[in-house]
Amino acid sequence: MRRPRVEWMTRADDAILEFLLNEGNRPLIASPAVIEANIDYRISHVRTRLRELDSAGLVEYYDEDRGLYQITNRGKAYLEGELAAEDLEE
Repeated sequence: MRRPRVEWMTRADDAILEFLLNEGNRPLIASPAVIEANIDYRISHVRTRLRELDSAGLVEYYDEDRGLYQITNRGKAYLEGELAAEDLEE
């Protein structure tokens, strides 16, 4: 499975999406702090990347008031290599 590479994406994006998808493919709902505690990136970077991933439709708020995110079907398709790079360029 080959994932598309686009200029705006970083290694942190894959780590965030993989964490939210969860190894058992039972998607998680998590705050930036929970994500940061489980991947190797600082909270400020996680928050920045979540905003970018949200703009691209790869994650979305599960509960905006509580700051909880979840992966979208588009995010799952990206992880499966089912999106073309052009689909991710804005």
